[in-house]
Amino acid sequence: MPELPEVETVMRGLEPAMLKKKVKSLVFNRPNLRYDLPAGLPAQLAGKRIESLRRRGKYILCFCEGGQGFVLHLGMSGVMKVLKAGELYEAQKHDHVIISMYDGGMVVFNDARRFGFLISTHLDDWHQRAPFNKMGPEPLGNDFYTSVLFEGLRKRKGPIKVALLDQSVVAGLGNIYVCEALYRSGISPIRAACDVSAEECDLLVRAIKDVLSEAIEAGGSSLKDYRNTEGKMGYFQANFGVYDRAGQACPGCDCSIDDTGGVLRIVQAGRSSFYCPRQQR
Repeated sequence: MPELPEVETVMRGLEPAMLKKKVKSLVFNRPNLRYDLPAGLPAQLAGKRIESLRRRGKYILCFCEGGQGFVLHLGMSGVMKVLKAGELYEAQKHDHVIISMYDGGMVVFNDARRFGFLISTHLDDWHQRAPFNKMGPEPLGNDFYTSVLFEGLRKRKGPIKVALLDQSVVAGLGNIYVCEALYRSGISPIRAACDVSAEECDLLVRAIKDVLSEAIEAGGSSLKDYRNTEGKMGYFQANFGVYDRAGQACPGCDCSIDDTGGVLRIVQAGRSSFYCPRQQR
């Protein structure tokens, strides 16, 4: 599932095609994805200028003049494709949502597995609705710092890895970047969240910010379905320290694969965790 860097990359790719542009039409090619598509939204957005695009956690929010808008989640396999004015549109299977602009451009949402969704929202109260009303701080924002993370973890007795995947602790983190941030900060994913010290939280906050920033710079990570709005892969997967590297030596580690097994894979809360038992305590 696309995480913060992938969603941020997609949002940035949508901006030139949508921001300050006027919507000509919004077409739904089926009645539902994960949830029912909002049947009244096409009429509400037609002829309206898109005033803002933003990312919150793993979601993209689009608002038109007057405040009406929608929330988009890419799901497991969702891809946003941008076509410039004059570029030929060749319909593909699973093209479920098509946004046409008055300047001739198009944006197409293709989702083979249909775990993604598009729901209507409004600028006035989107932050009061689920899931945003219980969402934690943005990890790349000024509201995410050591004491905030320490406070969010200190009463949690479960594993630190599981706690960081909770969107009420910090928004937008997923399996890949939690594994990588814990590796960079030297913290084992099996440690109890409440046992992580303030000093370690400081290291972890820095690691989270660094790994997310680097991943955005690399266009995200493409392991299966993820592509940006130009259909190109991200390449941060080439920089993984531990994720999806079970049995391999992690970068810069002096451990022997014969001795420790290299990077270990375990399952926590139904998700694979990858870590170095030598460097992460």
